[in-house]
Amino acid sequence: MYRIISTEKKPIKLWLLDADKGTLEQAQNLANHPCAFGHIALMPDSHVGYGMPIGGILATQNAIIPNAVGVDIGCGMCSLKTSLTEIGRSSLISILLSIKSIIPRGKGWHKHAQEDWLSANQQKELQGTIVEMEYQNSLRQLGTLGGGNHFIEIQKGSDGYIWIMIHSGSRNLGKTVAEIYNHKAIDLNQKYNQAIPKKWQLDYLPLNSEASQIYLKEMQACVDFAFLNRKTMMKRVKEAFLYHFAGRKQIFFSNFINIPHNYAALETHFGQEVWVHRKGATKASKGQAGIIPGSQGTKSYIVEGLGNAESFESCSHGAGRKMGRREAKRKLNLNEEIDFMNAQGIIHEMTSTRDLDEACSAYKDIDQVMSNQKDLVKIVLEMIPLAVVKG
Repeated sequence: MYRIISTEKKPIKLWLLDADKGTLEQAQNLANHPCAFGHIALMPDSHVGYGMPIGGILATQNAIIPNAVGVDIGCGMCSLKTSLTEIGRSSLISILLSIKSIIPRGKGWHKHAQEDWLSANQQKELQGTIVEMEYQNSLRQLGTLGGGNHFIEIQKGSDGYIWIMIHSGSRNLGKTVAEIYNHKAIDLNQKYNQAIPKKWQLDYLPLNSEASQIYLKEMQACVDFAFLNRKTMMKRVKEAFLYHFAGRKQIFFSNFINIPHNYAALETHFGQEVWVHRKGATKASKGQAGIIPGSQGTKSYIVEGLGNAESFESCSHGAGRKMGRREAKRKLNLNEEIDFMNAQGIIHEMTSTRDLDEACSAYKDIDQVMSNQKDLVKIVLEMIPLAVVKG
C-alpha cells in the first residue's frame, strides 16, 4: 500500500518507505510543476534520476516533459521460455561465449548495417528529424546490448523451465533525441518565461507546439527501435541455444513477452485523457503481463498487473538502486560480491572494482520491493539467475 505526502501543490503517493532526500526533492518538484495532473506516484524502486526520479509516474494534460521520459527512450524488458527443464554449466558457458561473439555490448556496434527498421512511409514522416539524421548509425546499433544495467540473463523459472531475459533500450538514438528535445524545451520555457526553476531539470514542450508533436513521433520511433533491438537480440540468443544443442536436443520457445519502462503515452485516468510519463516504471493494467528484474544475483519476476488506479496502472521496473555508481565502487568489497555470486553458482562477469557499480549490494532488496507493491501486481513466476551477460 502507498503512503501520501500532502505538503505540495499535488499529492505524492509513495509505494516505498526508504526514499532518500534527493528522490523526495525531485518528487516535490514534480508535485509543484504547473503541468502535473492529479498526483505523483513513486514506485518501490524509486531513486534519483535526471529531473524526475527513476521509478516515477507523472501525468500531464497540456505538456510533454522530455526529462520525465528519460534519455534511454523505450528501454525495457523482454523474456521467453525455452522447452528445456535443465541446462548444465558447460552448456551455459558455451552459450554465453556465443552470445558475446554475436551481440556487441557497451559502446560496441555492429561492423555492418543490420536490417532496416523503419518502413518507407515512416521514413517519409520522419524527414528532417533526429531519427532521420541518426538512422544510418542506428542500423549498426540494432541488436546491441548497451552498457550500465542492461543485461542478458539465462534463468530457471519456478515453473521448472529455463528462461531467457533481456534488458536493453534505444542506444544512442534515444539518448540523442532526448537530449536535443530537452534543450528545445529549455529554449521554449525561457522564451515564454515559464516559471520552471532551472535546477528542477523539468522544462516542458507545450502540447500545442510543433516541437512537442515532432518529439512524440520521434519518441515513438525510439520506442519501436528499442523493441526491435530486444527482439533482434532475443532471436540471436535463441540461435545460440539452437546451435549449441544441434543434433542433441530439439528446443522450442514460447511467445515473446515485451514491456517498455521509459516512455509517455496518452491514456485515460480518473475520467481524463492525460499523457502518462513512466520513467523507469512499468505499465500494470489489469491482466497485463509484465517483467520486474532484480539485480544480477537475485530473483526476477514475471507478473500480472492489477490495474491499480492510484499508481496510474503502473508498477516498478526493477529492484532500483540504493547506491550510486561511484558510491558502489567506493564502498563495496569486490571479493564479497564475487563470493555472493559464486555461492549461488551463477556464471557472471564480475572481476574488478569497475564492475561494482552493478553489484547486487548496489541495489535494493527485490523481495521488499515486491512486497511493497502487492496492490499493483501479482507474481506469476519467480526466476532464479543461472548465467548473466552484462552490458
